[in-house]
Amino acid sequence: MSLPPQVSSAPPAAPPAEASPAQAAAEPAVPEQSAAAPIWLQRVSLFVLVLFCVYLGVLVTILPWWSRVWDNNLWFQSHPALAAVMHNGAVRGFISGLGLLDIWIGVSEAVNYRDHRP
Repeated sequence: MSLPPQVSSAPPAAPPAEASPAQAAAEPAVPEQSAAAPIWLQRVSLFVLVLFCVYLGVLVTILPWWSRVWDNNLWFQSHPALAAVMHNGAVRGFISGLGLLDIWIGVSEAVNYRDHRP
């Protein structure tokens, strides 16, 4: 089982001046592992993040103003004090603002994306 690469480590020791052929044959060559994910995986994860942020942002932005869902919510109706707060226009605006912030986060992630090559 291979171990994950270390994020920080001590500087490598200086290599020996000359290794004998017997020592070189006894030590197998270890391929160098990179810490960065493959580029296709970075791009897929960015796509999923942007899709999630924009979808959730649109939902949270529109939902407080959709009266069929927001005003007739059974959970709000079973908690009258919470319903009084949630039907306030300022609270609805604040929640919509959070949705717009979420859309902004998704779009800014897409715009500022840079490939991290291994």
